Amino acid sequence: MNTTGEKKGAFLRGAGILCHISSLPGKYGIGSLGKEAYNFVDFLERSKIKYWQILPLVQTGYGDSPYQSVCCNSGNPYFIDLPTLCDMGLLTEEELAAAEMPAGKVNYGELYSRRYATLRLAYGRFNIEDKAFKQFVKSGLFDDYALFMSLKSIYGGTYRDWPRAYKYKEELAISELRENLYKKEYCFWQFLQYEFLREWKALKKYANGKGIELVGDIPLYVADDSSDVWAHPELFLLDEDLNPTEVAGVPPDYFSATGQLWGNPLYDWAANEEQNFAWWTDRIRRSCELYDIVRIDHFRGFDRFYAIPEGAPTAEVGEWRKGPGIKLFRAAESALGNVKIIAEDLGIIDEGVVALRDATGFPGMKIMMFAFDGNAKNEYLPQYIEENTVTYTGTHDNDTAYGFILGMSEERFMQFKKLLRSALKYEGISYPVVSRAEAARALVKCALGTKSDMCIVPIQDILGLDNSARMNVPSTSSGNWQFRLEEVPGRRVAAWVRAAVKSSARE
Repeated sequence: MNTTGEKKGAFLRGAGILCHISSLPGKYGIGSLGKEAYNFVDFLERSKIKYWQILPLVQTGYGDSPYQSVCCNSGNPYFIDLPTLCDMGLLTEEELAAAEMPAGKVNYGELYSRRYATLRLAYGRFNIEDKAFKQFVKSGLFDDYALFMSLKSIYGGTYRDWPRAYKYKEELAISELRENLYKKEYCFWQFLQYEFLREWKALKKYANGKGIELVGDIPLYVADDSSDVWAHPELFLLDEDLNPTEVAGVPPDYFSATGQLWGNPLYDWAANEEQNFAWWTDRIRRSCELYDIVRIDHFRGFDRFYAIPEGAPTAEVGEWRKGPGIKLFRAAESALGNVKIIAEDLGIIDEGVVALRDATGFPGMKIMMFAFDGNAKNEYLPQYIEENTVTYTGTHDNDTAYGFILGMSEERFMQFKKLLRSALKYEGISYPVVSRAEAARALVKCALGTKSDMCIVPIQDILGLDNSARMNVPSTSSGNWQFRLEEVPGRRVAAWVRAAVKSSARE
């Protein structure tokens, strides 16, 4: 982080792959931090990839989205590797076998009904008197989370449905709750975070040892029903009953004709500033401990944010308001020094957002799929992309490259091919663009060939998959976040990627 705006070339020139942990293969219904994750790192190393980008690692809540978590600093218990727990003596071979689930897309309903029962079996054999674990609990890092989840286990619903003393987090009631539930519930949730972090740190060390940096994600907003809002209601725009007065989203745009109604509570930025943005600084600090590079989602919300009246059916009615701007990042820089951040500056971008991004020196994002609309001045065309940027073929919110091209009419595809060939020629790349499959591969080559210091390609585009492999469709509430690999890509795929990386001077 460098708020002088003088930073140029924030990252070493290199290529990255976007693949969330949930998308890794395995026997237990969802990707984990176990063997397949290490095999994926080996694939990245063989492919000469320098960056592995993932989505937020957080425990997912309603809707299964990693952008709606019960705790913004949590780790997803689903990612805890069950064979590792078996090796530790916390699960039996029979229990491990019983936890197997069919291959294919993530079935979150079945996972929710089965996985926590398995994790409770492991916790039942875990020694909570272990010195390292006791120090972890004493640190208080996950005190609010463990209390929140303990109350969830007892009362269900949202925190607004709980008895008043718990709803408003009254000190005496909370202290008694912690003591009464210490072994049964409180330490169970602490154990999940302890084991997740232990496994994550080991995986990160392995990846870093092979020259691969981890790129993680901070969503701008937190979930309405979360330990973050429950523990710090003064930092959000809530009424006396702790209900949001207005909620987050964006107006009608490329993704949706009625806008995107996210429903997250909005920050009380004045209250955050009174505390010198301490909560945000801590959030960035903890993210920097998890990742080598942090991507801040919806960066534009720090300049101006869109406020939608609570209860509105869509995001069509709302207003833009001023965000904290550079003050937040200066406060974080004062406490943390220079950290590596990517600004997700997509969507409705105006001069204020550009000025804030330039003032921080953070690289912004370029999306190759958006480049070929026939506008000769399109900012996503290779000739307009500068070094201090990160180019993607598309993000987790877009079509896959192949799906995007399959959706074109024949006339549109002919135009697209002509424009893509022109871009490749500008970059000095010779690659056949005849079929739609070839065009999807050429789009990857074009992204890699840009001047951007970093280029990230979703694993779906590396494999040439269609939209059945898409990760998320914005403004839809079901069928998302389910994509999984059938297997870790093999040597043939690695060889293709390695050659593409080498030809784009990203080794």
